[in-house]
Amino acid sequence: MAKSVIETNFNFPKQKSFYKGKVRDVYNIDDEFLVMVVTDRISAYDHVLPAGIPFKGQVLNQIAAKFLDATADIVPNWKIDTPDPMVTVGHVCEPYPVEMIVRGYLTGSSWRSYKAGAREICGVAIPEGMKEHQKFSEPILTPTTKAEQGAHDEDISREEIIAQGLVSEDEYKELERISLALFNRGTEIAAEKGLILVDTKYEFGKKDGKIYLIDEIHTPDSSRYFYAEGYEERFAKGENQKQLSKEFVREWLAEQGFQGKEGQTLPEIPEAFVEQVSQRYIELYESIIGEPFVKADATEDVNKRIENNILNFLNK
Repeated sequence: MAKSVIETNFNFPKQKSFYKGKVRDVYNIDDEFLVMVVTDRISAYDHVLPAGIPFKGQVLNQIAAKFLDATADIVPNWKIDTPDPMVTVGHVCEPYPVEMIVRGYLTGSSWRSYKAGAREICGVAIPEGMKEHQKFSEPILTPTTKAEQGAHDEDISREEIIAQGLVSEDEYKELERISLALFNRGTEIAAEKGLILVDTKYEFGKKDGKIYLIDEIHTPDSSRYFYAEGYEERFAKGENQKQLSKEFVREWLAEQGFQGKEGQTLPEIPEAFVEQVSQRYIELYESIIGEPFVKADATEDVNKRIENNILNFLNK
């Protein structure tokens, strides 16, 4: 099996800081560049699983790069270059403390809340009588706070964001407008490939007084996709939708008795399941991008390849 990148520990010239997220390792170079290495770590239920998924980082990084390019006319974004299949280098931006989640369908956590009796999500009213995987009449925005490392994101309403001074009213309206425009573009691109963009999250930052789109966009870690073919038939029968997202990993963990709750232990991840997850990520790449996935060389020292490619960029 190809080697997976679980962690990096580089020390670049003029490096000011290092941040390790659930999946991404981020290096600040002299407050001028952010170097983001998308590792093969995978998280679910706010826990990083003990096994890496070969090529997952490359899939996420390359999908995000393509969608950043495909939406740059809607909003400027942080990307400057992708010097390695697993790396994006971009502008340093001051992140907004909220994440913008756009939902086109009642599914996942929103369905679980609805099923439990909730008729409002993040201050947005949800009509009575809806079914799982049903399309909303219009996409809805359900923001969350952007949690510090190790903490949970929390649902929050538009009114609370503005009242707490997390984002000014004018800027929040602009974030809403941009988020819905990005979702519309993502929906159009997905439809061309026979997919439905179900829901997604966007993160934004600010640089020189301008709003920038930061981090990933429309990847299987930040988004959920259904196959368009058979959607209506499955929905009419109340069946699960055929989907491309990380949800199947959560489902597998739940079957093993793990949902991130106190006292639960992460299960061992069998090699066969690791391979299956890797293939699912590659399948999503080929479906949403519409071209064959070309595996980067992962037989030698992948970390050394990544480090050399970043140094070549920084030395330009």
